[in-house]
Amino acid sequence: MDLSNVQAIDSSILLGIVNEKLRLECESFEEFVSKYEVDVENLVGKLDVLGYQYDPLTNQFKSYER
Repeated sequence: MDLSNVQAIDSSILLGIVNEKLRLECESFEEFVSKYEVDVENLVGKLDVLGYQYDPLTNQFKSYER
């Protein structure tokens, strides 16, 4: 899947894709970013708007209280 333009992907779908890739294919967010060549600021910003932040302990984006 082409994740180079995260702005074109629906936020909820993007969250599911990213968490699945982190769970099944990548041991860290850094590995994910490198493997899929994503723009970190766009990705993190888009998921932050949904209320999700990366949790390195679980290697996934998790909801947080605002």
